[in-house]
Amino acid sequence: MASWTLYQLVLAAVMLVTGSINTLSTKWADISTANGDPKYDEEYPDPRTFNHPFFQAVCMFIGESSCLLVFKLIILYKTCKRKPIDIGDQKFSPLVMLAPAMCDMCATSLMYMGLNLTFASTFQMLRGAVVIFTGLLSVAFLNRRLRVYQWWGIFLVFLGLIVVGLADVIAPPSDQQAQNITNIITGDLLIIMAQIITASQMVIEEKFLSKYNVQPLQAVGWEGIFGFTVLSILLVPFYFIQLKAIRVGVPDYRLEDAIDALFQLRNNSIILVATIGTILSIAFFNFAGISVTKEMSATTRMVLDSLRTVVIWAVSLLAGWEEFNPVQLLGFVILLLGTFVYNDVFFPPMYRKYVKGETPEERPLLSPESQEAVINYEDSGRSIKT
Repeated sequence: MASWTLYQLVLAAVMLVTGSINTLSTKWADISTANGDPKYDEEYPDPRTFNHPFFQAVCMFIGESSCLLVFKLIILYKTCKRKPIDIGDQKFSPLVMLAPAMCDMCATSLMYMGLNLTFASTFQMLRGAVVIFTGLLSVAFLNRRLRVYQWWGIFLVFLGLIVVGLADVIAPPSDQQAQNITNIITGDLLIIMAQIITASQMVIEEKFLSKYNVQPLQAVGWEGIFGFTVLSILLVPFYFIQLKAIRVGVPDYRLEDAIDALFQLRNNSIILVATIGTILSIAFFNFAGISVTKEMSATTRMVLDSLRTVVIWAVSLLAGWEEFNPVQLLGFVILLLGTFVYNDVFFPPMYRKYVKGETPEERPLLSPESQEAVINYEDSGRSIKT
């Protein structure tokens, strides 16, 4: 830490703060109430909670899209200053980003649906499941060979996920939340399902995009544009799709009602501020995260991302959104330990001293370009733990 420059410290702080704001602002909007579309007033009395995960995903993609603008501004600045600049391979077709963007769209929508049903701290912890699915899919489709310590890391992450999930079931934080235990479990499962899609996105990018020298900010920006365009179009049919068998929280059982969301944004400044916070935090988080990887290391980025969970948990406790749960703390410690083991931090270097044939230089599961390009979510934002 002492060797870090002021610029590096600022980058680390921006990544930690904006990454935490992303999850917290989305949850803040979820639990806020406001009057919605007047046509629902008779059957659904106001005020109602802001339950619009697909609309929130569209807002997230707006933040990602801004990364492309930042990329262009950096090029303009360095050109004006006549500084050397690496713009990567500009001959690639942006359409190569379409498949990863669709994975991003599905995963983000599922995660926001899950976040609406469960706790912010649990949401952040369960996202660690991406380690498991990325490892398994890379073995199956990329012919990767995982080291022994990586399998141990996957096992520990899996164990941590079980403990975190059980914490919501066997020790619900409050009586009111205990009455909604079904929603909490559903939310947890949706978040884990989203990690499968996120892992698929990483594998797709590694298989098809690693051959292109695409700058990370540019890649994230194009993913944001495709995700925003497709999901915005889908909001129209979503308005007419009614899931009467499943109560999703939107009036008339609609899958999504963007018009109602806009009414609630207008009628409650807190929801508006939280939504703007989601958009801005996604943009700054992606920029800061990519810069941390470049200026320091991917390991530093992973550690900061783990600290983000601590910040989100602490703020949730102070805000009264949830109560302290020692079982959840145990699950988080196991998750953190598994993530560190899998990412070759602390324990594997000591382990290699006693294993013949191992060397300190281990090839990461994904290429550096893929690691940086699929960072987001987040949530997605997103974050890569490989």
